[in-house]
Amino acid sequence: MTTAVPSPTPAAPLPSDLPAAQQPNWPDRAALDEAVAALGSFPPLVFAGECDDLRDRMAAASIGEAFVLQGGDCAETFVHATADNIRDRIKTILQMAAVLTYGAGMPVVKMGRMAGQFAKPRSKDTETRDGVTLPAYRGDMVNDFAFTPETRNPDPQRLLRGYHTSAATLNLVRAFTQGGFADLRRVHDWNVGFVSNAANRRYEGLAREIDKAMRFMAACDVDFDAMKTTEFWSAHEALLLDYERPMTRVDSRTGDLYDTSGHFLWVGERTRQIDHAHLDFVSRIRNPIGMKVSDKADPDELLRIIDLLDPEREPGRLTFITRMGAGTIREALPPIIEKVRDSGAIVTWICDPMHGNTFESASGFKTRDFEDVVDEVRGFFEVHRSLGTVPGGLHVELTGNDVTECVGGAERILDEDLNKRYESVCDPRLNHQQSLELAFLTAEMLGQAHAPRA
Repeated sequence: MTTAVPSPTPAAPLPSDLPAAQQPNWPDRAALDEAVAALGSFPPLVFAGECDDLRDRMAAASIGEAFVLQGGDCAETFVHATADNIRDRIKTILQMAAVLTYGAGMPVVKMGRMAGQFAKPRSKDTETRDGVTLPAYRGDMVNDFAFTPETRNPDPQRLLRGYHTSAATLNLVRAFTQGGFADLRRVHDWNVGFVSNAANRRYEGLAREIDKAMRFMAACDVDFDAMKTTEFWSAHEALLLDYERPMTRVDSRTGDLYDTSGHFLWVGERTRQIDHAHLDFVSRIRNPIGMKVSDKADPDELLRIIDLLDPEREPGRLTFITRMGAGTIREALPPIIEKVRDSGAIVTWICDPMHGNTFESASGFKTRDFEDVVDEVRGFFEVHRSLGTVPGGLHVELTGNDVTECVGGAERILDEDLNKRYESVCDPRLNHQQSLELAFLTAEMLGQAHAPRA
């Protein structure tokens, strides 16, 4: 991975006169300006050369030579950014990647929804409880989940805390992935500490097969240096422009702008208006970028967005992350893919099977059914196979903890189980076992997708 370092400050302020959806109502402008100035003076969190490397990996995924696995929290929180939680999330993603790589015989681009996923869009600016109305919780980089006037007041100092927490997270991620922990000869270690269950036992069986393959390679005097470390990329939604703009720097090699808050940034469904600030912002940076696409997307508008974000039609530059729902994807996705394909545009297609399958359970918890998640992934693969296009990846909200937030799975989490360990402050996540189950099922679909047609 190359490490060309961008200059520490932007060449000039990025435009800010366009309307921007989903931004906090900061009560103290002077305090915000002070925080933004401080961010602009801080070192970059990622390097321009790393972003270029990731763009190459995403290009490989767009033509079926790699598969992208994006996973992590719906919304990171400061209090849960502990060594144990970060380690278990990384272990879960490494395990899922091992399953996908071994099962489908394909390199996996490992990407965490982490080290920056501290902000969330909301359907309303306010929340009312028992007759009391306060600002909505917009993520730890803006305010706190606790429902009090003091904690819900947007505080620009949280932008700085978000930066420092992201830096600490990335330090630990790099230590785990570059310091030997991610060595493929340690596949059993990634399972240590998790509660024994059917998915873990199946993973242990796969780990034994990998061990056997490693012993064979060792007997053939294969050089294992390339397997001692792994690439692991950081990704988050580019939502808070007061954070993303000051983190945007000039690459000293080329003069191009890179958002150094993360390797991969995406624009969400609520902020992808073509004449607004978010798409304008990501159009100016050289990072590989993504955009969420729902069943409501207008294919013609998507072509205009492609012209804005990827006018040179550069492989790996643009990713469409589809989020449609299990009951909708088989009808809604084909005309979108066909329109994009026939235009000659090159995008990497990734499936987000989480956001289109959220519902409120009878007990009042926001949840998702694991079977719906799996069915949307299955529908995603079916559509691509029918059109002869490439299913390029999976985007999942998950945790390495044994939470009870999504119903279903091999251990059959029920509605009445949700209150046992429901820890998310935003959307429900797959737990460790459900994540591994999904990896095994996806590996089977991926193998079929690349099998020769009869």
